Amino acid sequence: MRAGHVSVVGIIQARMGSTRLPSKVLKTLAGRTVLGRVVRAAHESGALDKVVVATTVEDIDDEIVAECERLGVPAYRGPVDDVLTRFTGALDEHPADAVMRFSADNPLIDPEIVALACRVFRSVPGLDYLSTSIKRMLPLGMDVEIIDAATLRRIGQIAEGFHRIHVTSYAYSNPDQFRVMGLTLPPDRSQLRLTVDTEDDWRLVEEAVAHFGDTSVSLQKMVEWLAANPEIAAINAHVEQKSLNQG
Repeated sequence: MRAGHVSVVGIIQARMGSTRLPSKVLKTLAGRTVLGRVVRAAHESGALDKVVVATTVEDIDDEIVAECERLGVPAYRGPVDDVLTRFTGALDEHPADAVMRFSADNPLIDPEIVALACRVFRSVPGLDYLSTSIKRMLPLGMDVEIIDAATLRRIGQIAEGFHRIHVTSYAYSNPDQFRVMGLTLPPDRSQLRLTVDTEDDWRLVEEAVAHFGDTSVSLQKMVEWLAANPEIAAINAHVEQKSLNQG
């Protein structure tokens, strides 16, 4: 059981070799890279003890390491497809009691939700895993998840197949083995896409940043704006998210 302050390291997975929208993490929005927006939101939450970017050993990702240097955050380099090993390696270099997992293609993530998830995780002793996506009500691209460090290392030893791509999926797919908590934030806005995976996703995010500027935006303000501008929300409504076993 953890005692005292529960340290949480935010680990942001980022690579240039995306299949549907290559190099998306270094595309710019109002002069700031997508990765830079995620790093800023993680810091603005005020809830994390450290923020680290986990990228790959491929030459193409030298650009991500350079961006990390510019942003003043450490970078860890590991396998391309074994993202779980990338995370445990980053954790070994930057130890903490728990890991909050971020994806670098979610530039509109709300720092307030990050902070809330950390508060809840820290308040429940012995919790292995917490996520807003077990019963997802948030827009895609705003979900958060935290996993206990010892639990992450344990699944790093036993997980196979697509579980090594999705990092935490072995834990929430086996709730009989782990103490798992879902954090649910109604009402249901799960039909909205605020992630960047396709050109149409990018168009919507560009519209949002053009309206709000270079600042983090709360979930409530974003949802209200999209409700008032349904033609913008419809830009990427047709995009289908990859299933878990598609990688």
